[in-house]
Amino acid sequence: MAGVTDDKPHHLGHRQRLRDRFMNGGAGSMPDYEVLELVLFQAFRQGDTKPLAKRLIDTFGSLADVLAAPPERLAEVKGVGDSTVAILKIIREAGLRMTRAQALNRPVLSSWSAVIEYCQAAMAYEKKEQFRVLFLDRKNTLIADEVQQQGTIDHTPVYPREVAKRALALDATAVILVHNHPTRPFSITFDHAPTR
Repeated sequence: MAGVTDDKPHHLGHRQRLRDRFMNGGAGSMPDYEVLELVLFQAFRQGDTKPLAKRLIDTFGSLADVLAAPPERLAEVKGVGDSTVAILKIIREAGLRMTRAQALNRPVLSSWSAVIEYCQAAMAYEKKEQFRVLFLDRKNTLIADEVQQQGTIDHTPVYPREVAKRALALDATAVILVHNHPTRPFSITFDHAPTR
C-alpha cells in the first residue's frame, strides 16, 4: 500500500547474514569489526552489535588490539559490560593456546615462524617488559615456554642462574631468550644459546 513504511529494524536478519557469510568461506575478506560483531553475538543475544564493534575498533585500533586490551580499559568503552570483557578475554586465551599448541613439541628450527608468531601473540601487547625463556631438547623441539620475569614498562631483571637452573631441571639442551619492548609494539628480541 502506498505511503506505508517498513518499521522493521535495519539490522533484522543481519546476524544470520553475517554468520552465513563467515561460514561460507567469506571470513578472510571480512573486516575486523565484522569478525568482532560475530564475537559480540555471544555476549549480546539480540540487538545490533555493529556500533559497539566499531566503537571498540575505533578505540583500540584493530581486532588484535581489542582482544589484548586490559579488562579495565575495555570497561571504559560505552556498552561494554562484564560479559563482553569475559568473551573477549576467552577468545584471546583460546587464540594463545592454539598458537602455543602449534609451536610446542615441534622442531623449532624448522618452524621458527610459528615460534615468532606465538611470542608476538603472547607478548606484543603487554604493557610491561617480560623475559620469556623457550626451552629446547636435543632435537631442537620446544619442551617448555615460561615467563621468567616481568618488569616495568622499560626494564625487567634477568637472573642467569635461575635460567640455567630451570634449563637443567627440564633437561633442556638449548634455550631461546625472548623479551618484548612495550614502548615499541610488535618489537621482540630473540637470542638462541646452547645450555651445554
